Amino acid sequence: MKFPESWLRTFVDPMISSDELAALLTMSGLEVEEMESVAPDFRHVVVAGILEVRRHPDADRLNVCVVDTGEGAPRQIVCGAPNAVAGMKAPCALPGAVLPGNLSVKAARLRGVDSAGMLCSAKELGISDEASGLLVLPPDAPAGTNIRQYLDLDDKRFTLKLTPNRADCLSLAGIAREVSALTGVVARFPAVSPAPVTVDARRAVRLDAPAACPRYCGRVIEDVDARAPTPEWMRRRLERSGVRCISALVDVTNYVLLELGQPLHAFDAQKLSRAIHVRTARSGEQLRLLNEQTVTLADDVLVIADDLNVLAMAGIMGGEMSGVTMETQSVFLESAFFTPGAVAGRARRYNFSSDASHRYERGVDFANVRNALERATQLILEICGGKAGPVTEAVSETHLPARPPVRLRPDRVSSVLGMAFQETQIAGILERLLLPFTREGKDFLVTPPSYRFDLAVEEDLIEEVARIHGYDNLPARAPEGRLGMLAQPETRRPLAVVRQQLADRGFQEVINFAFVEEAWETDFAANATPVRLANPIASQLAVMRSTLIGGLVENLSVNLRRKQSRVRLFETGRCFSRDARGAYLQPWRLAALAYGPALPEGWGNNGRNADFFDLKGDLEALLSPATAAFARLEHPALHPGRAAGVHLDGACIGWIGELHPRWVQKYGLPTPPVLFEIELERALQARLPAYAEVSKFQPAIRDLAIVVDRDLPLEAVFDAMRQCAPPLVSDVRLFDLYQGKGIPEGKKSLAFRIVIQDTECTLLDADIDASVVKIAEYLAQNLNAQRRA
Repeated sequence: MKFPESWLRTFVDPMISSDELAALLTMSGLEVEEMESVAPDFRHVVVAGILEVRRHPDADRLNVCVVDTGEGAPRQIVCGAPNAVAGMKAPCALPGAVLPGNLSVKAARLRGVDSAGMLCSAKELGISDEASGLLVLPPDAPAGTNIRQYLDLDDKRFTLKLTPNRADCLSLAGIAREVSALTGVVARFPAVSPAPVTVDARRAVRLDAPAACPRYCGRVIEDVDARAPTPEWMRRRLERSGVRCISALVDVTNYVLLELGQPLHAFDAQKLSRAIHVRTARSGEQLRLLNEQTVTLADDVLVIADDLNVLAMAGIMGGEMSGVTMETQSVFLESAFFTPGAVAGRARRYNFSSDASHRYERGVDFANVRNALERATQLILEICGGKAGPVTEAVSETHLPARPPVRLRPDRVSSVLGMAFQETQIAGILERLLLPFTREGKDFLVTPPSYRFDLAVEEDLIEEVARIHGYDNLPARAPEGRLGMLAQPETRRPLAVVRQQLADRGFQEVINFAFVEEAWETDFAANATPVRLANPIASQLAVMRSTLIGGLVENLSVNLRRKQSRVRLFETGRCFSRDARGAYLQPWRLAALAYGPALPEGWGNNGRNADFFDLKGDLEALLSPATAAFARLEHPALHPGRAAGVHLDGACIGWIGELHPRWVQKYGLPTPPVLFEIELERALQARLPAYAEVSKFQPAIRDLAIVVDRDLPLEAVFDAMRQCAPPLVSDVRLFDLYQGKGIPEGKKSLAFRIVIQDTECTLLDADIDASVVKIAEYLAQNLNAQRRA
């Protein structure tokens, strides 16, 4: 929201400086994003009257002007502006002036003629982009007057960064109400009285969609002069508010929009056919808008139409066909209330926006519709002349926004804001805010005005009290409360411990967006139905992740592009999916990636790349003291035959493996990384320490070599040995795998070291051998294993 300070001060003029006003607005929640002069800095420019204009004797496009700058003696200035004529007034930069762009003006001789200054255009003064000729000043402008003073160029332009809930401040009247409440200075609003009805021209209005448009006012004004010039005071205010002047009729609607916050639209009445209808578009209807864009309207778009054609997108933009032109003689002026839900998102759908839609989306004052129409009528009659017809108003009272009273408890105000507020203080603040209220005991029953859509609950009113009282005036007290340490069960590790353990093993933590590219879900999870975002922040980030691997692979690519040869990353985060019933699931996952040399660069390292077993060791250390089991697994992200499922206590908690060669090639990786992903909850679980007696007797060690089928997983052999091993067996480890000479085709040899120990006595050879035999016989019966000599 942009506006000149001078315009605001016609409504309310507190005795404070511009800087103090900006600080006051910002601290009340209306952030002043920028405050600047309406014109760049320059000096020694005055009003000049052109007394005489004659052709330059040696240049076809130059004129020699004699001008009065209020100094007594006239000056001679060479000028190339085509609109320079005797009798006009224009700005004149005197010798020594410095114009925007650091342009210095000096007395000079141009083509043999002396020139003592420079007549200026608006662009040369930095107040407009108009450069076709001199800036024409009113005939009564006093010669010699400082141009900055005459045009009020030291006026400040404020730019407010408003939050979406403060639509009431998208107008000068709304901002004036705020300044009045903050300073206590009474605001003065333009006096608006009903225009005299001098013709009986009217047009029927039909509310075919009353829920979307519960109030619509219209009026016909005949015999207007569309070519009438926009008054300088209005043009100046509009331009300083960032609005381009078009014509008097259009400028009046824009002026009322900025002044009162009510969007208006002027139709050429002679281009309309019978009644005005407010309805939703019919499928396939097209409309060419004022911005020269032709749109095909969806059936949920609210439109203004007559009996034959669509005229405008309601609350957004008018149509080119029914718009006013310089030939317009009769206008139909529209002022309506369209509900935010009927307008929100429609303009963005067609890739444009407008000042009207910006306001309607946030809510406009539905009680100000007729008043704004009368204000616009008043200005049109003053500027363009004409004869006003009666106002046609269509209202659906049942669909107008309800304004139920909100209860405000003084004790609650004091509790939330941390300081005592008297009832008289609260009443004074509500009165300054023009919020009507009644009393019910100690409580205030506040009825929100029609222009305050942001006041709905008690907390909204408490915020108003805080704003007007001043946030700086609220005491800054440190919070007080009894703090107790939360119990940390021994069966659960803090997440920080898991993260630290991975960091200690050389991994670096990354944090990625939860919304990812759809291709990642297809490639790494074979997920054809990912959870889609309704409004993604970027077109490529349109789905929610069901795996963390896509982000890690992207992180790896970024690091490789920056010449990092050894990359070890991990991430913890939520993944998103749906179950069979369509309910959303959001489990926490832990994933890690290792790429490049297994060890940091050093003279004693052979440069071996990290492989499946390196990462498997990291994972086993992370899950320790629990023992994870690994089983063959097919996974869309992993290399066939180099992937395994991770099992803990009989349940699959994740997977580990080498990235599939297809994705290594697609994502431009020189060599494949190894990765794992598990359920974070299982990594956080810890086992209680269990007492186990340490034997004081010497252990016995025996080796057992067996021949089994080559395809038999090692984990199956360990499972069988754990099931049959006697209590005396304390540990079993694989120390050799052999395939080759002496081993039948399709077989492999596994050699195990078995540790046997008792806590009560020294074992005899017979007990030791019996334990080994028992294990060998069980493996022979269940796994068809043959003992190897």
